[in-house]
Amino acid sequence: MPEEQFNAERSTEVAARSYADFPARTLTTLGRTLSSVLVVGRDLLERRRASQPAPLSSVAGLIGLCAELLDHRGEASGLALASEVATAYQTLPVAQRLEFFTALANDFEVDSAAVLAAADQYREDACIENLWAIKNATEAPRQKLFRRINVAPEGTRTLVAMRGHLLDILRTHPQLRGVDSDLKHLFISWFNKGFLELRRIDWSSPASVLEKIIHYEAVHEINGWDDLRSRLRDDRRCFAFFHPALPNDPLVFVEIALTNSIPESLPPLLLPEREGASHERVNTVVFYSISNCHPGLASITFGNFLIKGVVEELKKEIPRLKYFVTLSPVPGFRNWLLDADLEGLVPGHLADRVKVPVGAVVDAQVYDALLKLCAHYLLRVKSGRLPQDPVARFHLGNGAQLHGIHGGADLSSKGRKQSAGIMVNYLYDLPKIEENHEAYFDQGKVAHSKAVSRLLD
Repeated sequence: MPEEQFNAERSTEVAARSYADFPARTLTTLGRTLSSVLVVGRDLLERRRASQPAPLSSVAGLIGLCAELLDHRGEASGLALASEVATAYQTLPVAQRLEFFTALANDFEVDSAAVLAAADQYREDACIENLWAIKNATEAPRQKLFRRINVAPEGTRTLVAMRGHLLDILRTHPQLRGVDSDLKHLFISWFNKGFLELRRIDWSSPASVLEKIIHYEAVHEINGWDDLRSRLRDDRRCFAFFHPALPNDPLVFVEIALTNSIPESLPPLLLPEREGASHERVNTVVFYSISNCHPGLASITFGNFLIKGVVEELKKEIPRLKYFVTLSPVPGFRNWLLDADLEGLVPGHLADRVKVPVGAVVDAQVYDALLKLCAHYLLRVKSGRLPQDPVARFHLGNGAQLHGIHGGADLSSKGRKQSAGIMVNYLYDLPKIEENHEAYFDQGKVAHSKAVSRLLD
């Protein structure tokens, strides 16, 4: 591909970027500009289509709009067309999503013949133009389509929702992996740390944001406004990451308790009426809930940046803070326990008793055995070289240490069903975070305390 054509193509892509690609201070002006251009573009499309049949309101019609957008050149009418595609997808019946994704996988896929031809040209002449040709040939046309949809005012939100819908059906339709890979590839760029804004959420935050915090809470359900108000009191903090393309819609948020000790159970943290530690005695930050808000952003890393950013903010506010810990569930533990062969892990007379039904009361022997089994699960049960438990992978991958394991810490229905009532402290020991992180990924080594080691002895 000639350099002029390559540069023109890239210029078109840059012009088609959405709010995600601009600093927050320019968004108001940009929003007004896009709205004005959108009005002009819609008028141009209407006049162009005056003598043509209206687009079909079906998957075929949506795919037709996508093909038209992919080939389009005009900026104003292209913006209007991108908006039409976003709206058409938003109104697409759930039953027709598989057909739409299948069309994206088949009709907007890489042309293998073009890839081979470009490779042959580069083999004959390893010039930069032929290298550009390979790059252009190996990018599926749907990536360009997604970038152009992203220009619409609701384009980013639509694409995030689209990937969420795709992930729902991907397990049973693995042939759609290429579509997911292309969306994920773009999201990694569009939602990188440089675009994220860390905000503290408090009772004075916009009502629309507070409503979303209630709705998105995925770890410990928020039971209405009074419960939320309790979680935003002076002895609590809530921080969230926002993105310019999704204003007032958090991407991920963390709930925090400020205490004077490392907690061993959940109920005291969630009590609506409680005596918080006096401001002068606060020395511990407890991350007790981290919620990802949009399924379509699964596996796009936010949480590690969020925790590190919050630590910096709180250290500025309260310099004497000493401990940064979590009180975390062990969501994979009970499923593993029910299927595990426990021979050699617990005495034979306890092998059946530890597989307690949800809600059952256990005696001291079973309680102690469950703690030992949980330590075994977190330290020795692996998926590849890393721990099988997803929460453990997250915190240990961030450089935290497995600090404490506590039975009967969450006796809610969810806590018993997932974790047999057990909760875990992961300690973020700031001077050792990077060392722990390196050892975890280089050697598969899980940093843990002596108290946890004793459970395995």
